Formats: sequence, C-alpha cells, structure tokens
Amino acid sequence: MLKSSLSLAVVAFVVAFSGVSSAQSSDPRGACKADYDKFCAGIAPGGGKIIACLNAKRDQLSASCKTALDSRKK
Repeated sequence: MLKSSLSLAVVAFVVAFSGVSSAQSSDPRGACKADYDKFCAGIAPGGGKIIACLNAKRDQLSASCKTALDSRKK
C-alpha cells in the first residue's frame, strides 16, 4: 500500500511539472524526479509541500530541477 501511495505521489509531482518548456530540459516532467526521490520521497503531495521541500534543498538539486523550479515562478 505504501509503495502504491508513493508511486501516486511521484506521478502527481511529475504532472505538476508538465508545463515546463522543453527548451529548458530534454524531459521537463522528470526534471526533478531524481531529486524528489533523493530528498523528498517521504513528502505527500498537496499544498505545495513537495515544492517547498525541493526549495529547502535547492543548493543540492540538479541544474535541470533548479531550472524547472525557476520556470514555475514565472
């Protein structure tokens, strides 16, 4: 059950990044997946908690994830 919930959280997170321009990343929907898995895997989606988690770890994120996060602010 936990694995299913985690998979659903990852899918929701990836969908959240689907609007990022492909010019900024070859796979914009997956730009932060590895960073999410590494730093925020225990965070349930909703209320901006995943984005807040990633922003709290910003200095450790991949360049593509930082770009995706920055594009959400525009």
